[in-house]
Amino acid sequence: MTTLFRFILTLTIYSLVAGACKTVPVTGRKQLNLVPDFMIKELAFSEYDSIVKVSATLPPADIRARMVSGIGTKIQQAVELYLQQNNLHKELKTFKWEFNTIDENIVNAWCMPGGKVVVYTGLLPVTQNETALAFVMGHEIAHAIARHGNERMSQGLLVNFGGLVLQEAIKEKKQETQVLFLGLYMIGSNLAYALPNSRLQESEADKLGLIFMSMAGYDPAEALPFWQRMAQVTGKSKTPEFLSTHPSDETRMKKLAALIPEIKAQYYKKN
Repeated sequence: MTTLFRFILTLTIYSLVAGACKTVPVTGRKQLNLVPDFMIKELAFSEYDSIVKVSATLPPADIRARMVSGIGTKIQQAVELYLQQNNLHKELKTFKWEFNTIDENIVNAWCMPGGKVVVYTGLLPVTQNETALAFVMGHEIAHAIARHGNERMSQGLLVNFGGLVLQEAIKEKKQETQVLFLGLYMIGSNLAYALPNSRLQESEADKLGLIFMSMAGYDPAEALPFWQRMAQVTGKSKTPEFLSTHPSDETRMKKLAALIPEIKAQYYKKN
């Protein structure tokens, strides 16, 4: 590769990245968004449908499914109100909210771009109550509101495909883009960039999640005892924080403790 070609390629990639920077709704942070929103949501809706179809999804009448749906609806309304108050309601135009509960012993929940939410029953013994579950769901929904899925996929596409036309990469490398979409990254390529950004996204989602749950009528102070219980579940992991996509439990709880008083005073209204 000649020096001139390297220069032109580098300039092209920098131009592509610079033109794709957007602002995270609410927080104002600049982020990389190379993939059009309609494309990320098409992929999200397809993946969501395929996961729910083959999983042990609880029927709507199940008490656990009713709880998840009820909490989700309250947080959805809080999100819509918050974005409307901040003149950001257009961000939700293409959202198609849905809340499902999957009966598997997995301590997890997630929200795909476009408002597709799943909670696993294995999480419920850790949350123990509706308020703690509201924090988790608010956090996961915050990821979607802040376009974190698009941001992480954009980072992965840039690292793995080096500035190819992204629409073509998505069409021609379906399996690879599915892996990127589901958040699976190669450690060697992402230590310096994608992992720290992922920890930043987690902290951002914690803050937004506290706001959303508070506006939905749930006491944000419950986030701390939840993470104390969660730390007991994850305590056996000795992965150093700099190799983790999430902040350490200690780091996270310190940040939450600093945020909760102000957010509670400003947003929490007991139902």
